Amino acid sequence: MILYHGSPTIVEKPTHGKGKAYNDYGPGFYCTEHIDLAKEWACTEGTDGYANRYELDLTGLTVLHMTTGEYSILNWLAILMENRIGRLSSPVAKRGREYLLQNFLPDYKDYDVIIGYRADDSYFSFARAFVENGISLGQLGRAMHLGKLGEQVVLKSKKAFDAIRFLGYEQADNTIYYARRTARDAGARRAYDRELEKEDLEGVYMRDLIREGMKQDDPRLR
Repeated sequence: MILYHGSPTIVEKPTHGKGKAYNDYGPGFYCTEHIDLAKEWACTEGTDGYANRYELDLTGLTVLHMTTGEYSILNWLAILMENRIGRLSSPVAKRGREYLLQNFLPDYKDYDVIIGYRADDSYFSFARAFVENGISLGQLGRAMHLGKLGEQVVLKSKKAFDAIRFLGYEQADNTIYYARRTARDAGARRAYDRELEKEDLEGVYMRDLIREGMKQDDPRLR
């Protein structure tokens, strides 16, 4: 499996145990299969970055694939709520977070590798809007495809870190790739605003999940 990691530096040997605790899936080494996305993530305004290229041997590794039919967007959202704790001010949002953690949080911490959605700033704001009862589950699902971010691959265990091999890097020009990143985010937000103009009167909202006691196997969530 060929992977890319966007960074302001060249990373020849990823180190297990480092990484921010409040990333989407907790501490880990976050990669993508798409070099252009890695270059976007590598750059900041006025600063170039690097798309580090690796080969990951999945032999013998346990892989949690969050975008298969076994899991729903609520499972992803529960993981996001556990790791990227934002300021939830309303009572329904606070209760919603706890409800998601109690009923939809999968057992994900013992896997070697996780493959799932990436939550850029715009995506995280969409997730917050659902927890705060502002959009329906259906609207959230559609919003997750607006920016076309694809999936991210996260190395979690020491075993996974031992299975990755550095192949080289490509420099990312911030005048190109930071502009693309901001344009992608702005495009996702515009599409999201258009989605909000459509009323989803029959949709499932956070308050419905709590009031109706919906669980993982509830047919109304399909």
